[in-house]
Amino acid sequence: MRFAFAGIDFLGDVFETLLARGWEPVKLFSRPCDGIYDFNDVTVARARALRLPIQMSRIHPADLAGLRALGCEALVVAGYPWLITGWERHLPYAVNFHPSPLPVGRGPYPLFQAILDDLPEWGMTAHVLEPAFDTGAIVVRRRFPLSPTETHDTLLAKCQIAAKEISQELADDLPRLCAEARPQGPGSYWPRITQAQRTVDWTGGIRDVLRTIRAFGSIETFAQIDSRYVYVWEAAGWEEPHRYRPGTLVHKHRRHMVVAARDGFIQVTGWSPYAPGPARGK
Repeated sequence: MRFAFAGIDFLGDVFETLLARGWEPVKLFSRPCDGIYDFNDVTVARARALRLPIQMSRIHPADLAGLRALGCEALVVAGYPWLITGWERHLPYAVNFHPSPLPVGRGPYPLFQAILDDLPEWGMTAHVLEPAFDTGAIVVRRRFPLSPTETHDTLLAKCQIAAKEISQELADDLPRLCAEARPQGPGSYWPRITQAQRTVDWTGGIRDVLRTIRAFGSIETFAQIDSRYVYVWEAAGWEEPHRYRPGTLVHKHRRHMVVAARDGFIQVTGWSPYAPGPARGK
């Protein structure tokens, strides 16, 4: 099947899986990435190696008409931020990959909230594109359990593995799966995470503090320790009665810091005083 891909490295394995299954690419749509939290260098390099046209701006109706002229049969979207409408006049199929078990968790990036809410399971969904984000009929959905110690990075890996499995299924029988797609019905929309949600609250319990740190993983949380602000990506802790004010630096050994929380102590082992950036090593 001739297809166009719209996305970045976040779900770039979808692109690779379809190629491996014999699908013929006609164009890549991507977007500028910051090289800190999101990337597209691998996907763009792959498209260049295949001598595909690459577009880094939003898809407009004229672009969809251009895909039809190229004989494109399917538009596959995975990690693309702009709403795509009107594809039905030009293409037989258009499917989006969303990292949640829709209809739960519609929105820009629900993985953080899934861990903050301590959910027992999560999932990945491929759905038909509709004029509203993440609302189209479900083509394929995969669910999987979440661990009590789940981190953003392990959850992301689970979503990426599920996306590859879904891609294999789509590659083998997209027309039938789209014909049998099931309407979502009522769902929930999760807005983008706020800076307050991404900030460690030392007045919380040990479990709450560690959950916040796990929810962001290598994306990092903000934390104030005494009067110093740092970025944290790794920590452990234990419960123990004490009289320290929450947020107090109680002990330090080399780069490991022990900080008081409400009901115990957090040992911060992965942190930096600097904001994340391409040049910063960990």
